[in-house]
Amino acid sequence: MDARMTIAWEDGDAPAVGQARKMAERLLDGGAGSHDWEHTLRVYRLCRDLGPREGADMAVLLVAALLHDIGRVHQDTSRGAVCHAEQGAQMAARLVAELPLTEAQKANVVHCVRAHRFRKEPAPDTIEARVLFDADKLDAIGAVGIARAYQFAGELGARFHNPDNDVRHTTAYSRDDTGYREYQVKLRHVRDRMLTDAGRRVAEGRHDFMVRFFDRFLEEIEGHL
Repeated sequence: MDARMTIAWEDGDAPAVGQARKMAERLLDGGAGSHDWEHTLRVYRLCRDLGPREGADMAVLLVAALLHDIGRVHQDTSRGAVCHAEQGAQMAARLVAELPLTEAQKANVVHCVRAHRFRKEPAPDTIEARVLFDADKLDAIGAVGIARAYQFAGELGARFHNPDNDVRHTTAYSRDDTGYREYQVKLRHVRDRMLTDAGRRVAEGRHDFMVRFFDRFLEEIEGHL
């Protein structure tokens, strides 16, 4: 992809991207803060930066980035019983039918949305799906990731910290689903799950910052000066 085309994508010149942006903003309006429109925009910007480095089809990638969390409200209201990636893929399949993309591109968008969580099959098996997966996970670590972990805990009504409980014996979407639990159970493993070279480079710095933060957090919890 040449520099001129990269600039075009950054300026939002692709009709499909502009249309998807309007769809996603409408669907995500009023969502929980940890997975709201601002999160989607951060993932979009990461994809816009990472995608050209990996040779991605930017129309597919950016549309998928905008739509990737449209099913999130269903997971939150079900307290985790509904998988937002699967729900979002079903919604995306209907939405992309209206977009000026090829049938192969539309199928790829749906795959990207379905695979972006990747806790079970399907695995992200296109370049675009792998970039989206990495971008979404990058927004879960580093300074922003820490802030989101505590925001999500607040949305659940979780405790600030649960030093008397082993996080291995606590459950998601509970009072014990604290920011520190999120770090122990999920966030500290994200760096090792990156699927692209570009994603791995960014993850290193974000991971290191996060480790330093939680080391300091535990020191201060114990009252160390």
